[in-house]
Amino acid sequence: MGAGELVLTDGTRGKIIEALAVSPRSARDLARNLGIQESAVRGHLDRLESRGLVSPSFHREGVGRPKKRYVLTPQGQDLFPRRYEFLLDSVMEELLAQEGEGYTSALLAEAARRMARQIAAEISPKLSREEKIRALVDALNKLGFRAQAQTLPDGEIRINRTNCVFRHTALTHAYLLCEVFDKNLTEALLGQSGLQLEDSITRGGLTCTHLIQLR
Repeated sequence: MGAGELVLTDGTRGKIIEALAVSPRSARDLARNLGIQESAVRGHLDRLESRGLVSPSFHREGVGRPKKRYVLTPQGQDLFPRRYEFLLDSVMEELLAQEGEGYTSALLAEAARRMARQIAAEISPKLSREEKIRALVDALNKLGFRAQAQTLPDGEIRINRTNCVFRHTALTHAYLLCEVFDKNLTEALLGQSGLQLEDSITRGGLTCTHLIQLR
């Protein structure tokens, strides 16, 4: 269970998140709706704010001081599940039906290289090989892959990822997602050819493992 799921199922805090997803609320409004003390609500809001999930906003309503309400931050909104895989599945099926595997492979390879260029633009070209590997791992983790790099005795690098952000679609289109998109993304980020997919979640493995064969 991820951090987002823990918050959404965490009793009162989960109910506060659900309420703020509907509209901004004051601590008093939330206390009344939840049937608990306002001081308890403020304690929960403080903890949610410290995690970057909610933030206070002030609105003037007639005369007097602006009223303080709480809103969900983008991080708070991201706690709610988004089923992008259904759209991706439909797009993949339509591309394959309309254009065939060759066109779809070329399209995904170029999309991977474009993504890599966008990420690489934020990374200094003067980095050493080790720094470049760390930057790659950081970039993969920002995308949600949960990646780690391991240096082998012969100097080659193995990158393990315990999460696949394309898992649902990759199970039915493993070649296109693992061998085409994923491989092109990783190679382009490293500026390195010679990348071997040793294992993958779609093959029944616990991780996706790439071996970087140094030139």
